[in-house]
Amino acid sequence: MQSINYRSSCGALIILLLCFSQALQAQQVLTLENILDSIRSNNPLLESYEYRINAEHAYAEGAKSWMAPMVGAGTFMTPYPGSEIMNEGDKGMFMVGAEQSIPNPARLKARENYLESKAAITAAGQSGTYNQLRAQAKGLYYQWMVLEKKKAVLEESRQIMQTMLKLARIRYPYSQGSLGSIYKAEGRLEETENLILMTNSQIIKKNIILNALMNIPDSVRYHIDLGEPDVDPLLASVDSAYLVQNRSDLLGVERSIESKQLGLELEKMERKPGFSIRFEHMMPYGSMMPNQYTLMGMISIPIAPWSSRMYKSNIKGMQLEIQAMEKEREAMLKRMQGMIRGMTRDIRIMQQQLRNYTEKILPALKKNYEVTLLSYEQSQEELSLVINAWETLNMAQMEYLDKLEAYYLMVVEYEKEIEQ
Repeated sequence: MQSINYRSSCGALIILLLCFSQALQAQQVLTLENILDSIRSNNPLLESYEYRINAEHAYAEGAKSWMAPMVGAGTFMTPYPGSEIMNEGDKGMFMVGAEQSIPNPARLKARENYLESKAAITAAGQSGTYNQLRAQAKGLYYQWMVLEKKKAVLEESRQIMQTMLKLARIRYPYSQGSLGSIYKAEGRLEETENLILMTNSQIIKKNIILNALMNIPDSVRYHIDLGEPDVDPLLASVDSAYLVQNRSDLLGVERSIESKQLGLELEKMERKPGFSIRFEHMMPYGSMMPNQYTLMGMISIPIAPWSSRMYKSNIKGMQLEIQAMEKEREAMLKRMQGMIRGMTRDIRIMQQQLRNYTEKILPALKKNYEVTLLSYEQSQEELSLVINAWETLNMAQMEYLDKLEAYYLMVVEYEKEIEQ
């Protein structure tokens, strides 16, 4: 409970900082960890699980309650009106009575354990939902980060196109450039402006969706930390023991099996006898008769053939359900292990592709652009060739960023599968 309060305090602090920064027209810089902490403490869907868990604990608190006592009053052995009364004892009696069922303590304990197990299933569901929200937030965060990198490339492209356009306009009167090159540079500059506009729109969209996940107003704006994220996952072999301990859906199946086993134990308790006690006090209408009482203890006999058929059938059915759930868990494990192995292979291939871009492709295209630009400055090349060289480099940079985004999303999906 202290950790929940701490997370809530952190989330509230983040919201206050964001709103305060909004009021001051200054945008706060949030890290991925800040965003995830805010989601963990403020997302309404996760909060709903807390209420369900508390409700199931509340149900379990009443598991050891006894049935309410029964009381009654009436006449006992009283003759009908008009009947001939031979002696005082024939007048009958006025009777009051009380009865209390005394449940078997082992059955009450089994019921408490069964109801408590429901909270563990809900907690596993909460972990699974948070894993989904965390993966969604990571994906949005990394996409936002890539969009910022694309925006920087586009702004650099705008500056270069503006510079080229100025040079072309200066050289044209001296017959050192063509009018077509000027129009081409103008067109590329306007295309770049459009791309920057679209990129800014996509950034705001990511901002708004993250706000919804953190349960803060859509209008709140902030920046994200653009430092290189640590997204180099440990691509080790993930065995079944790791998955069972970390995957919330597998934990949910495991907790469901445990709950069903506890339900089975509760059903087996139906074989144990129950008890009840009854006390009756009788006051005779005749003055010569003494007061009398009855005190009885009773025990149920659940092993009787006509009463045992139901719980025996329930026990058999629950045992079969447990076997079905164990097979379901086995199938999920095999599917997950195969999926994770495939993801590991894809991530390694993408890592190699990104290294090829950063170590070979982009440096070569940058040198080509620089050489072409130098030739243009020496009036040995046309402006259109410089624009083509820059566009080739620019396109390769964008392709690299697209692959970087795909790589980030691969890692997010991988971490979602192994719940990290």
